[in-house]
Amino acid sequence: MGRQVQVGIIGFGFMGTTHFDIYKNSEKSKVVAMADVDLAKRAGDISTVFANIGDGDNSKPVDLAGIKTYADGMDLINDPNVEMVDICVPVYLHKQYALAAISAGKNVMCEKPLARTSAEAQEIADAAERAGVKLMAGMCIRFWPEYKHALETVKSGTAGRIISAAFKRVSPDMNNIGWENWFMNADLSGGALLDLHLHDVDFILQLIGMPKAVTAFGTTVHSDHGIDHVMARYDYGNGTLVTAEGGWSPAKGTPFEMSFQIVCEKMTLRFASADGYSLIHEDGTVEKPEPSEAAMPTGWHVELDYLLDCIINDVKLDMPLNEVVEAIRLVEAEQQSIDQNKTVEI
Repeated sequence: MGRQVQVGIIGFGFMGTTHFDIYKNSEKSKVVAMADVDLAKRAGDISTVFANIGDGDNSKPVDLAGIKTYADGMDLINDPNVEMVDICVPVYLHKQYALAAISAGKNVMCEKPLARTSAEAQEIADAAERAGVKLMAGMCIRFWPEYKHALETVKSGTAGRIISAAFKRVSPDMNNIGWENWFMNADLSGGALLDLHLHDVDFILQLIGMPKAVTAFGTTVHSDHGIDHVMARYDYGNGTLVTAEGGWSPAKGTPFEMSFQIVCEKMTLRFASADGYSLIHEDGTVEKPEPSEAAMPTGWHVELDYLLDCIINDVKLDMPLNEVVEAIRLVEAEQQSIDQNKTVEI
């Protein structure tokens, strides 16, 4: 067995336990520490963990034998055995843990969004740059096989110019889910705009770039003052029609859905989590590509495997942090558009 990255995980909710399982089954990593304020989770009880996507089994305790447990994430950061800190706490806590880990010289995996605001995200990115540590934000759609393949296909030019693109990401109701129901407090989470819809915004920026303006419409269903569902149109000034819908307004038990349709001059690229991925050519033939990354169970596996490789081989991450910051900035423009009921120029 080759070198293993020594990982410490802060936060043992859905993403924390998902990452834990991936690290545990990878030859490239070893979880040496975990931290969570919940005593039951520190004992391996994850029965309260809710997943809006995937089929994870939370009915059985997690075996934490040989893993140091902490109530305070700062103590984990100061553990000399921890080489990389994986931050999976509520988003309003990302900044304090990320900056502390960077200051301690640790490499960092921080779940999305990188921070509650674009200004905070920029502060974290600048700190990582100065410290010379590796920092990855959990923008996992960049590694999801179908999205990655679609991006590469369009960027190669074989599909021709984009005529229209529509994206959708909808989760069941997240009310009364998570530690102290933090998702429903937009001051803490940023609402569905920042927690969920951000994935498609980030992908749109990769695919087409920053629009000239955005017009967004949102509604509040469950939270006190956050946006639970959004529909946004991005204006590129060239007639290309780009839209994205996202939210967590459907009732609990509604299947999670992520999908896209990208209509180009020479083909249409379609993906739906329930139906799979296809390229429909001009002559009507349908191609069912099997991206190489699909050999791994999920995009999370691809994402973390890539990060571990970069740390082990000391290779710079191909995820420019300015792009991560810009995605949050575009979401903030959408929030402004909703609040002021007007189109916002970027």
